Amino acid sequence: MRKIKILIADDHAIVRNGLRRLLEEQPDMNVAGEAVNGLEAVKKVKSIRPDVAVIDIAMPKLSGLEAVSLIKEAVPTTQVVLLSMHEKDAYVDRALSSGAKGYVLKASPTSDVLEAVRAVHRGKYFLSSKVNAQIIDIYLKNRKEKNSVSGYNLLSDREQQVFRLLVEGRETSETADILCISLKTVKKHRANIMKKLNIHNMVEMVKYAVKIGIIGPELWD
Repeated sequence: MRKIKILIADDHAIVRNGLRRLLEEQPDMNVAGEAVNGLEAVKKVKSIRPDVAVIDIAMPKLSGLEAVSLIKEAVPTTQVVLLSMHEKDAYVDRALSSGAKGYVLKASPTSDVLEAVRAVHRGKYFLSSKVNAQIIDIYLKNRKEKNSVSGYNLLSDREQQVFRLLVEGRETSETADILCISLKTVKKHRANIMKKLNIHNMVEMVKYAVKIGIIGPELWD
């Protein structure tokens, strides 16, 4: 039986080592690589093409949340499990919106990680038991309606990526580096975003992002 190929991404060596040990003890799993930040996670996924990436939600250089969308763009077949300390629905909704199929609380039993990896590998969603499982149904039912109401669906995939990075506080130059595009292209996307959404500055863009749930004040305390 072919083992599930896994990438681990966490900026703490102790956590990575613990996850590697846990996963490699399983007869159906194989850890093919590790990453210490979000940017490296995206690069490793492109080269290793794992079945599943287990990623910490809070990492330097690029958050796990933003890494998910770039991973899904680069290698759509790679499923993502996010590890988080946050139970609030807002975090879970943001994770699902980014493209993750698994959301595991760090305070959960280690068995949750194993169940999550197996579930997302089968194309299923998985939330830790302490998280309100109904949010998956709510998210799936409301996704199209939410996009149509917000107008966010008017943006191209690349414009959405630029939008998310900018409202998360990334500088224009940093956004260009992360997405491997020119500074001029980022500025062009930003202008298109503002025109499509009828907003005129970054303050309005951030307020809009909070309004439609792309970010929330409580997410980045």
